[in-house]
Amino acid sequence: MTSNHSSQLSGTGRRDSVFIVAGIVWVVIYWIALSFLRNPQTSGPLKVAMVLSPAIPFAVFLFRFIGYVRGLDELHRRVHLEALALAFPIATLFLMTLGLIERAGMLSAKHWSYGNVWYYLPLFYLIAVAVSWRRYR
Repeated sequence: MTSNHSSQLSGTGRRDSVFIVAGIVWVVIYWIALSFLRNPQTSGPLKVAMVLSPAIPFAVFLFRFIGYVRGLDELHRRVHLEALALAFPIATLFLMTLGLIERAGMLSAKHWSYGNVWYYLPLFYLIAVAVSWRRYR
């Protein structure tokens, strides 16, 4: 019974680490692509490659994350579902408000464009996970 329990834990740890490594690879490739895109001497074909390059590791990350969530027990899945149900409307409210403030001429699109605000979306999700967990503790 102990070996079965430890093998389940090691399987979960391995599954977690694959999803974490996929996320780290995606972030690294994203920052590399961003540095190439900021360089004015980057050629057109290389720009296209840099725009598309983070999509592959992000797709792997998503695939692994979905598999990770599907492998969780009912409580953990419920926490993640509730987090998504909270984070999505918060993100929608955030983007809608920024769009209206920009249209009113009170916000610079240079600093609040899609390229600058998408970082908040995972943050909203992580905050929502914490809020959801508080409900079950």
